Order: sequence, then C-alpha cells, then structure tokens
Amino acid sequence: MHHAATQIADNFDRRAIPADAVEELWSAEDGHLIRRINWGDPPADVAARGSILFMAGRGDAYEKYLETFEHWRLRGWRVVAADWRGQGGSGRLGRDDTTGHLEDYMDWVRDLSGLWSEFAAGREGPLVLMGHSMGGHLVLRAVIEKALAPRPDAMVLSAPMLDVLPEAVPLFIRRGMAHLMARIADPRRPAWGSGESPIAMNKLRQNLLTHDTTRYDDERYWREHRPELKLGPGSWGWVRATMDSIRRIHAPGVPESVDIPVFVVATDDDKLVGPAATRRMVERLPDVEALIFGKEARHEVLREEDGVRDRALAAIDDFLERRLKG
Repeated sequence: MHHAATQIADNFDRRAIPADAVEELWSAEDGHLIRRINWGDPPADVAARGSILFMAGRGDAYEKYLETFEHWRLRGWRVVAADWRGQGGSGRLGRDDTTGHLEDYMDWVRDLSGLWSEFAAGREGPLVLMGHSMGGHLVLRAVIEKALAPRPDAMVLSAPMLDVLPEAVPLFIRRGMAHLMARIADPRRPAWGSGESPIAMNKLRQNLLTHDTTRYDDERYWREHRPELKLGPGSWGWVRATMDSIRRIHAPGVPESVDIPVFVVATDDDKLVGPAATRRMVERLPDVEALIFGKEARHEVLREEDGVRDRALAAIDDFLERRLKG
C-alpha cells in the first residue's frame, strides 16, 4: 500500500531523464567541468515553494535520485543536482578511470560554493542545501567554513559521512595511518579493492545500501547505459583528505557554530558510515532535528523500500514545511 506521499510518482520512470530536466556542464573557477541537472519549475498546478540543491555521495551520480527529486518537485520545489568533481559525470582526478581521488576536501567546498552562488542567484523563496553520505559531510563542511553566500535557509543531511568505519579505532590512529599510506607511494593509488575495476554491482554491496532490489538495480541500469558513471575504490589521497575533514568538522566549538536549521535522516544500522558520529553531531548542532532508523534501513535511506523511504521523505517534508515559511 503506497502512502499518498509518493502516489503520484508510482508510474515515474526512474531509468529516464525527465523531458523537462536539463543536463549541462558547469565550469568551476579553474575550468574543471562539473555535470549538473537542472529540473526547472514544478508542475503548473503546484504552488512554488523554493529551490533545493542536492549533492550525492562518494561514487554516486544524480541519476540515482531522480525519483526523489520528482517527489520534491511535486511539492513545489525546483531541484538542481550536480556530481562532485572527479566522479559521476564530472571527470576523474586519479591515474585511471575508476579510482576516486582528491587531495583536499576544500577543493570540493570551493566547487560547492561556486555551484551554490550561481544556483541561488535571483531565486525566490527559501533555498535548501541537501547532501547524501559524503555529500552530507561536504554540505556541513561548507557551512562550517562559511563558504556559502547567501546562506542556505535549511540543510538536510541523508546518512551523512561524519566518520568512516571502524569507529572503534581512534581517529588519530586512522588519520595517522592514512597520512602514512598517502606519503609512502602515489597518493592516487587505490586504497582498497582490485585497483582499476569499478565497484561490483553485487548482492554484497546491495546489503550495505538498500533492502530494495529494484531501486538497487536502477543503479546497475544507469551504469550500463552511462559507463562514465562507474567508479571504483577511493585513493589513499582521498582517505587522507577524508580523515582530515572528519577531524575538522568534529573539532571543539565547530558543530556548535552552525546556526542554520538542520535535518538529519540516518540509520543506526549503517555499515558504510559511522552511526556513532552521526548521533554525536546531532547532540552538538544547535538547531537540529533527526529521524534515525534501525535495522529496517540501510545506508541509502532515500532509496530504501517504500515503508522506510516514505517515512524519511515525510519527515523531511514536515521539517521544511515547519521551518521555512517561504
């Protein structure tokens, strides 16, 4: 039984770019081309609410969230999304086509800053910044660094990567190890997996991401039809940059400095990002609400089975409705 919340999208084709969405390349300050999708106005019979910029996770691409963008569009939101530099349709920074490399998260923060200021220019209504997983980390980091002008009116973090596993090993040890590994040889080399092969689309990986097999298979479809989306392991440079950024966002006084309303949707059963770090962050952010699932939800909460996904979307909608009287 579908909730009314997602009824209109039941016949939505998750494996096609909607006719009224525009895919384009946006040039960052240094000329690097970043892939963006701009999904213009909501349907004519829906009152306009404002605009959402959505940033996906590591190894992600915006195609995986088309159905969720449609949900927000039918609630009056204009939706824009982009792939991070070095992944999805935004090129590569490593030595090969599959390793996800980056030197410093501030490179991504600068890209987001440029994307955001262009996105925000001349728009009416509230502006919402959302990020999933690594995207959630970076959305938070950009706000912490005061890198976004104008400021978002609200933020939504989906299963944000606020730490990586194993959380039981102290961060300074994991960070020291990452710095060492990035220093002793080429930091662009893969940190795990079988080198120059993309992540395998198998049941093992699905068990980390979602209980919903058909939604999981959507990603397989997009990879087959758009091979440029395939990404493999992160590089040791990426691991080092990640550890540095995790230390930065949890530093004393840093989460407490975020003065924007934040909604966090996550799961305690996350096997990809650190659930304990998410709970700590929720305790420290001054203006935050959270919906944290248990075993019923895996990492990709917005691509879960309808029961979980509907609850997550309803909670986000409710938060935006109450906090943004645009």
